[in-house]
Amino acid sequence: MKKNIHPDYHVITVVMTDGTEFETRSTWGTKGARLQLEIDPKSHMAWTKEQHFTEKGQLARFNQRFQGLGKFGFKTTKEASQEA
Repeated sequence: MKKNIHPDYHVITVVMTDGTEFETRSTWGTKGARLQLEIDPKSHMAWTKEQHFTEKGQLARFNQRFQGLGKFGFKTTKEASQEA
């Protein structure tokens, strides 16, 4: 087996989204590094089965950009079908 080809395996601290911490062994970072998670099983909808809407997504940006078009004579398909 070749020597010195494997990455350094050391202890790091993982910080969950709710602030809880635990130590684990990893090749990420350096010894004693802190890994701050943005998404984890406690907050991601794939595990919680709850849907969280954010105002940063592509659909939210689209709605914000075109929210006033209905006031200037443009009608949605629902509004047009109700008039007919």
